[in-house]
Amino acid sequence: MSAVTTSIDIAAPPEAVWDVIMDASRLHEWVTIHRKLGKHDVDHMEQTLCLRGVNFHVKWELEESRKAKHAKWKGRGPARSKAETEYSLAAIDGGTRFDYRNEFKAPLGPLGAAASKALVGGIPEREANASLAKLKKLVEQG
Repeated sequence: MSAVTTSIDIAAPPEAVWDVIMDASRLHEWVTIHRKLGKHDVDHMEQTLCLRGVNFHVKWELEESRKAKHAKWKGRGPARSKAETEYSLAAIDGGTRFDYRNEFKAPLGPLGAAASKALVGGIPEREANASLAKLKKLVEQG
C-alpha cells in the first residue's frame, strides 16, 4: 500500500473548509486529478480521476464523519484496487490546519504495488500538495 500524507494551514475557520471539502460538486475546483463526478449523495460518490493521462473510476463510501473535524472515505477502483482518503481539521490561530492522508492499494499484491510505484512515482504527493494549495486559495478567497 502506498501512502501520501500532507497538510496545509488555511486562514479560514474549520466550518468553511469543511463546507468545501465535503461538497462533492466542488471537487473540480480544488482536486487536481479530479475529472468527473458521477452519482453522488452525502455518503457515496462515483468519481473519475486521472494520473499520467489515464482516467480511472473510483466508488467512494463515507466511512466516518465528524462535522468540521474528520472524514474518512473508503474507495474501490479498477481491478479490485482500494483506496482510503482521510481529512482531519483542527482550529489553529483563527484558521484551520488541514491534514490529508491517502492510501492506495494496487491489485495483484506486491507485484501490483511495485508496478504502481514505477508508473506513478512521486506524482500522488505532488498532486496532493497542489490540490491543497488550490483548496487554500479557494477557501481564503471566499
